Amino acid sequence: MSEILIQEFEKELAGMLNYWATYTVDKVHTGFYGQVDNDNNAIEKADKGAVLNSRILWFFSAAYNYKSWPESLHLARRSYDYIRDHFVDKQFGGVYWSVDFQGKPADTKKQMYALAFALYGITEFYKASREEEALALAKILYADIEKHSFDPINNGYFEAFSCQWSELTDQRLSDKDANEKKTMNTHLHVLEAYTSLYTVWPDEGLGRQIRNLLGVFTDKIIDRDTHHLMLFFDESWHSKSRAISFGHDIEASWLLLEAAESLGDENLIWQFKDVAVKMAMASIQGLDENGGLNYEFEPSNWSREKHWWVQAEAMVGFFNAFQLTKEQTYYDKFLKCWEFTKAHIINTQKGEWFWGVNEDLSLMPEQYKVGLWKCPYHNGRACLEMIRRLGVNFDFS
Repeated sequence: MSEILIQEFEKELAGMLNYWATYTVDKVHTGFYGQVDNDNNAIEKADKGAVLNSRILWFFSAAYNYKSWPESLHLARRSYDYIRDHFVDKQFGGVYWSVDFQGKPADTKKQMYALAFALYGITEFYKASREEEALALAKILYADIEKHSFDPINNGYFEAFSCQWSELTDQRLSDKDANEKKTMNTHLHVLEAYTSLYTVWPDEGLGRQIRNLLGVFTDKIIDRDTHHLMLFFDESWHSKSRAISFGHDIEASWLLLEAAESLGDENLIWQFKDVAVKMAMASIQGLDENGGLNYEFEPSNWSREKHWWVQAEAMVGFFNAFQLTKEQTYYDKFLKCWEFTKAHIINTQKGEWFWGVNEDLSLMPEQYKVGLWKCPYHNGRACLEMIRRLGVNFDFS
């Protein structure tokens, strides 16, 4: 069974690589298009986002690190060059939130979420290319986050700043988010980026901040009663939301363990193995009978949309819980989610994955496959993770 699944994930990964190489390369203005619709038509004058481009960089770099495809490294370098030349603010540091289709700064705010993904993508590119310039840039972005965003009084990281690092009245990552100074989402991806950087640069201070971030999650962000993540906080870590994000719960379950493993501290690893299983168990609350993981829950209000990224993270998170416990129920949930994804999320006719489906399995209204938030990161990473994990020789009985 594992060999068949590996073949399926490898086929899907190859399809993604082909899609992004075929439909997203901007041959006129360099880099990659800012948006491509569901029919694979490029919106040529769409702004280009830092998150999208950083995730493209991560994807092609990670694919090359898996199987040394020259085209993947070529496209990773194209992405790296574009980020370095157009997104990195050479005067004030950090990266712009977006540039226009010609590569000129558009939204120049410094969102820590975007800096984290730039750091994450550039670090993965360094692993692929071993170009010292890339590692040096990753270290600079790390220093920018620590200098401007770290809160030495209440701990954690502030959300966003202006181009010149002054305070913003609106710090939201997106329109649907609460306007609060600290968020689970940004802390999760700062931790993810720091973990990756630590694997190539085991700096003592960086390791200390990874350990500190893990403590922030256990002490401030994870609800000790429900094992769900709390999402938004004020400066002093008072929770400002009652919503549950099932996709983030299951994603964090395995990313937190990965961070603990990077430090090589066995006591910490055992602690976060327990955390991973408890969070995966809590995420089961969001599963439908068809195997899809719902998007979100607020008191008395379910969002039963099935977003592409939530299904991708569910597969990895539930399989991770199976690896840790050997309990068949987690394996069954992984497999059922993969079957749901193949049936309803993957666009078998025109490539890539749809944004998602509604409760009745009709397509959600978002009409694009590439955009500020629609990237090859969650689904590409899920394929790579599942290939790796399924290839591990362990007892399925």
